[in-house]
Amino acid sequence: MSRLMQRRPVLKLSLDGAPRRREDVLAAEEPLEIRLGGRSFSVTMRTPGDDFDLVAGFLVSEGVIWEPAQLGAMRFCAGEDEQGRQTYNVIEAQLAPGVVLPETSLERHVYTSSSCGICGTASIEAVTKSSHFGRLPAGGPELEPELLLALPERLREGQQVFERTGGVHAAGLFGFDGTLLCLREDVGRHNAVDKVVGWALREGRLPLRNTVLQVSGRASFELVQKACLAGIPVLSAVSAPSSLAVELARETGLTLAGFSRGRSINVYTHPDRIALAASHVGKGV
Repeated sequence: MSRLMQRRPVLKLSLDGAPRRREDVLAAEEPLEIRLGGRSFSVTMRTPGDDFDLVAGFLVSEGVIWEPAQLGAMRFCAGEDEQGRQTYNVIEAQLAPGVVLPETSLERHVYTSSSCGICGTASIEAVTKSSHFGRLPAGGPELEPELLLALPERLREGQQVFERTGGVHAAGLFGFDGTLLCLREDVGRHNAVDKVVGWALREGRLPLRNTVLQVSGRASFELVQKACLAGIPVLSAVSAPSSLAVELARETGLTLAGFSRGRSINVYTHPDRIALAASHVGKGV
């Protein structure tokens, strides 16, 4: 079994029969340390796999890089577990000459957390100042609502790790014509998005104009932040957005939708990118 999943014993209890022991397949969760210029920059808990995409996307989300040429080589550093096996849990990333190394102070990280105590206005300003693609432009092609409503099911169909474990989030990048460009899974919804954004950076696709980011859970401030910094104009979630996520989306020009449930969807900001909603734009949206 790959490092994405692990087997663990479990005792299954049921009101319809006797208890029984079995093996369950779980999504793996391991720490990943990101190093820049030989020093530790961040540690995140993630599902192993697509780790270089994760690092690249995280650096985009932090406003450190926004072009593939700014990211040099990435490599796994030496690290062993108690059995002497390589852990592949430390990545050293080299930035291109001229790219400024970010500071590692706590203040630099605080606005990326949805549980932090910093005020909403300061959080939004921090994101807008970090954006290298500017406010998301209005106009352009419209997204058909039937296509938007079909994306959660298309995302679900591609979730191979979820199919086995039921324990990971997913993020899928789709074109306005419904083409699936990239799908990534992870125990952390923010990691899944970073893996998608990192793939796009390494493929030279940023900014991601005329794309939809579909996520399997809720839409937090952090996910809106990551979409904005990658130039993604539409973020759709299966569940609800937070109030600060809606404020950030409105400020940056992002179309934010939630509660995508097959036949209905709530559009919280900038509905003009969706064909059916274009003629019903209200002052508060």
